Amino acid sequence: MASSLTKDSVTPGTPGSDKTFFGHPRGLATLFMTEMWERFSYYGMRALLPLYLVAPGGLHLSPATATAIYSVYVSLVYLLAMPGGWFGDRVWGPRKTVAVAGAVIMLGHLTLALPSSGTFYAGLGLVAIGSGLLKANISTMVGHLYEGPDDARRDGGFTVFYMGINLGAFAAPLVIGTIGENVSWHLGFALAAVGMAIGLAQFLIGSRHLADRSSVVPTPLSDAEKSSTLRKAAIWAGIAVVFYAIVGFSGHYTLNWILVPLTLLGVIIPVMVLANIKRDKDLDRTEQKSMSAYIWFFVAAAVFWMIYDQGGSTLSIFADSSAENSVLGWTFPVSWYQSVNPVLIMALAPVFAWFWLALNRRGKEPSTAVKFASGLVLVGASFFLFLAPLAIADGGHKAAAMWLVAIYFVQTVGELLLSPVGLSVTTKMAPSKYASQMMGVWFLAVTAGDATTGLLSIAGVDLNKTGVVALEATLAVLAGVAVWMYRNRVKELMGSVR
Repeated sequence: MASSLTKDSVTPGTPGSDKTFFGHPRGLATLFMTEMWERFSYYGMRALLPLYLVAPGGLHLSPATATAIYSVYVSLVYLLAMPGGWFGDRVWGPRKTVAVAGAVIMLGHLTLALPSSGTFYAGLGLVAIGSGLLKANISTMVGHLYEGPDDARRDGGFTVFYMGINLGAFAAPLVIGTIGENVSWHLGFALAAVGMAIGLAQFLIGSRHLADRSSVVPTPLSDAEKSSTLRKAAIWAGIAVVFYAIVGFSGHYTLNWILVPLTLLGVIIPVMVLANIKRDKDLDRTEQKSMSAYIWFFVAAAVFWMIYDQGGSTLSIFADSSAENSVLGWTFPVSWYQSVNPVLIMALAPVFAWFWLALNRRGKEPSTAVKFASGLVLVGASFFLFLAPLAIADGGHKAAAMWLVAIYFVQTVGELLLSPVGLSVTTKMAPSKYASQMMGVWFLAVTAGDATTGLLSIAGVDLNKTGVVALEATLAVLAGVAVWMYRNRVKELMGSVR
């Protein structure tokens, strides 16, 4: 995106500069570019990941194992967003946490670039940890640029910021995917490291434009809390080291000794977090009812992400083996399919925003429950659509690329119905005691959905089989119908929230 820096009059609350970025504080340019390059590195590596895992020149794993690894990795990124936010709030402050996160992500991609399966998994772990540290804190710093929630520029600032996400996600498969597939897998992973290095460098240079409070630790740990936290961390780390040492030296270690515990954590932790909030006696009756309604949305979102995120694993692996990846005789890398969603998001998001406003003026905007139900039905419909190319492949032919593009299109429309609405309703329905934590809770729905996919893959379920795809599609549609049927009850539990 071209920079639009102008010497306007000093904007109140803009730290360190009289310049603006599309009429917003100059610090937004720093955060925009950091997020764009971080997403460039993340989505570029993610586009290569399942293809590298199954490739003869890569790790040459089975599709089920590749899908399990991919799903566990994605679920970890979102699971670690909660402790990442905790580090920003209690230990380092958002600014330092993002700087450390960028360095960890860059190191992770460099580790992935080494030609060794052992270092490959270590690299995945580093990228997941870094992404978790960065995810919540960089969004917090965007909010710090504005004078509270009533600043008229705030929503527009986040819109510009999220454009950075989609620009990075769009460009990454085209660049990193092409190099990775056509030249060298490890060079592709190294390019992801270069992208993160650029993002980190410009963050450190431009951080003088950020708000002062981005460097502040909001609720620092006391000395007693630090000691307790370090002691607990050391105990759990020691238990893990001893356990895996015993498993390794006894000759019983396999990849599942890592994958199974991580996928179980991805399902159990979201349930525990929701249960703890729901049981909290400090919540008043209205907040209790809101949480009951929120659980409906959370479960619906988990089902949605379980299917949606297979666009980067199940669909990608299918395209690699069974699709005619060409248009009008021009062949393109399989990883390029991962650019379809972000370009559609950039094209369709303004249309949806206008459409909801137009319906709202007429008093006809659908309720949150109806939007969620529609998103679920659409993601289910995308997998019913997937049955067509599967049938073509079963007949011994290559499926046309446009079948996959159509699937991604339907999923993107479903995402626009569910994801922004979910983010909004999370902030509206959050109990006051958990106001700063609920965004992390929302991300746990992604964790739960991807962990479920991982468990299915570990169990040996072939997610590219017609029967399994049809079952998942039916589950999503039935979940959507259930949310729609109980929409009035959900609306009643939501109270004044709409």
